[in-house]
Amino acid sequence: MVKSGVRTLYNILFAVCFILSSPYYFVRMRRRGNWQKGFAERFGRYDTKLKQAITNRDTLWMHAVSVGEVGVCTQLIRALEPRLPNLKIVVSTTTTTGMGELHRKLPTHIGKIYYPIDRRLYVTRALNTIRPEAIVLVEAEIWPNFLWRARAMSIPVFLVNARLSDRSYRGYKRFGVLFRPLFATLAGVGAQNEADAAKLRELGCRPEAIRLVGSLKFDAAKLDERRMVDVPALLRLAGVKPEARLIVGGSTHPGEEAILAEQFLRLRARFPDLFLVLVPRHFERSREVGRELEARGLKFAYRSELTARTRFEPGEIDCLLVNTTGELKYFYEQATIIFVGKSLAAQGGQNPIEPGALGKAMVFGPNMQNFAEVVRDLLKQNGAVQVHDAAELEKALGELLADEARREHLGRNALRVVQENLGAIDRTVDMIVQHLATSGRYPDRFP
Repeated sequence: MVKSGVRTLYNILFAVCFILSSPYYFVRMRRRGNWQKGFAERFGRYDTKLKQAITNRDTLWMHAVSVGEVGVCTQLIRALEPRLPNLKIVVSTTTTTGMGELHRKLPTHIGKIYYPIDRRLYVTRALNTIRPEAIVLVEAEIWPNFLWRARAMSIPVFLVNARLSDRSYRGYKRFGVLFRPLFATLAGVGAQNEADAAKLRELGCRPEAIRLVGSLKFDAAKLDERRMVDVPALLRLAGVKPEARLIVGGSTHPGEEAILAEQFLRLRARFPDLFLVLVPRHFERSREVGRELEARGLKFAYRSELTARTRFEPGEIDCLLVNTTGELKYFYEQATIIFVGKSLAAQGGQNPIEPGALGKAMVFGPNMQNFAEVVRDLLKQNGAVQVHDAAELEKALGELLADEARREHLGRNALRVVQENLGAIDRTVDMIVQHLATSGRYPDRFP
């Protein structure tokens, strides 16, 4: 009776919130563009091409929420396919930018769909169409109706790269009457560290389902074999000389671009060859960021404007504003110093593992809660610089620009931290394959 009441209440509240928030999310999708294609998939309706591809096939459904999870998912698929050769893999995402990344990074034989909105009708329609043998969720995004339906269909669900921020942990715990039974249904959980494992046990995960595997983002930070963009060529089009020093602000949030722009102008008086590259976390903010740069007197170009016909002369622009997606790590590769965004003027922090995997000197602000353990390792091994405010950031940038030996030292140490933490992908794949092979339900399908 309690279980039925919880489900009824959830569905009533979800329906109300869905109706009220729909205009906001629709506006966001329109701003990001390309929202029409695949729109019906959000309601569990799939085209004939996908249905034909999965007909008479055993299917594995993987879910990568957005751009950040797609990189992890890509590496996971590469490791899973040789181990599970009989499976057709279908990957879902929530955002249009995530879908763009799936199409860029995954081959055509991998199915790509949008994750259904969490209403009973939509998730039932989706799961009845795909009928996966197993579901793999990349990072902790728990949607009750989806998991309830999967449970009813006896589909095992795995949660991998399970990192819990303090905020999400408090939320799941506060609504434990809803989420505890859902966490308890998970067939396997790949936790990044013991702290996350302890939180997951408190939230209801069965201890025997949890396995410590580390962070999949260490493995996913490797550059793709298929290089998506030639950044050195783009920089030449922007008039940047090969020997120029580059500050790359990666995945920046509101307020951080303005800080970096003002500091760049002051630092350039000491370093005349300095060039700034800004990569906002949400590319739809690019026009807003452009107005901030103009207000501060920076001459800049949008990444999308760089073509052979828009070549700039050296010194003609000060900054490249990247208004495209999926290219950040390639700009990181050319950086002299990297500033990791969402850490100074916002909370949580963005991924410091990608700069580390490239052996680059990096600086971030005080708010790196989402990567607390990685940050502790980087700072302990002198692989990064953490600052408390904008004044400290400018001081750190100036010192590193003037000291090539220290930059190289930081980069080597950061790379070592990454290399010491590789292997989470293989451990995660082992967890999934072993469970499926020993569950008794699929012994002939999972060699």
